[in-house]
Amino acid sequence: MLEATGGISPPQQRRRRCALTPPQREEISRGLATGESLRAIATRLGCCASTVCREVNRNGGRRNYRATKADERAWERARRPKRCLLATNHFLRDVVARKLREDWSPEQISGWLKRQYPEDETMRISHETIYRTLFVQARGALKRELLAHLRSRRMMRKGRHASTAGQPRGQIKEAVSIRERPPEVEDRAVPGHWEGGSAGRVAQHPRCHPGRT
Repeated sequence: MLEATGGISPPQQRRRRCALTPPQREEISRGLATGESLRAIATRLGCCASTVCREVNRNGGRRNYRATKADERAWERARRPKRCLLATNHFLRDVVARKLREDWSPEQISGWLKRQYPEDETMRISHETIYRTLFVQARGALKRELLAHLRSRRMMRKGRHASTAGQPRGQIKEAVSIRERPPEVEDRAVPGHWEGGSAGRVAQHPRCHPGRT
C-alpha cells in the first residue's frame, strides 16, 4: 500500500476557510430571489463582489442558482486527487521526462521552466508536483524508471515534516531511572534487589514502584 502511494498520505478533504459556506450560499439565493444586486449581496456577506459573481455564474446564473446544488458542486470540485498536471499537459510531461533522463533535479526543472517560458503559464510546475507524480504511480504520467535518475535514490517520498523526532513514542510515563535506586539495594539483603539472571536487569526497590510488593 505504501509503495502504491509513494509513501504519501492522501490529505483529508476539508473546506477552505476562504470558501463560501452553506449559510452564505443561502443568503446569496435569497438575495437573488428578492432582486438584490450582486454587490449588495457581497457587502452583506463581507466578501468581494467578484466572489459572488463567480459563484452565481458557475452555478446556473441568477435564474437557476440554488444554494444546496451550488454547495454540492463546490464540494465535488474540491475533491482530491484530481488528474495531475503532467497527465493533462503532454508537452510539459515530455519536457520534464527529458530533463529527468538528463539527471536534472525536479528543483532545477521547475526553475528552468520559469525562465524558459516566462509568458506561458501552462509550462509552470512545482518541484513537489514532479516528485509526487514520480512516486505515486497511480497518476500514470511519468514512468517509474525515471526514479533512478533522482539523486536521493529512494523509492518513497518522505515529507519534510514527516518525522517522529521529539515524540514520546515507546517511552514509559513517569518512569524512574535505575540510577535513582536507594542505597540499600547495593547490599542485596532483600530478594527483590537481586539481578534478573540472564536478562541482566536489576529490579528496583519497592519504593520506586508504588503499590508493588
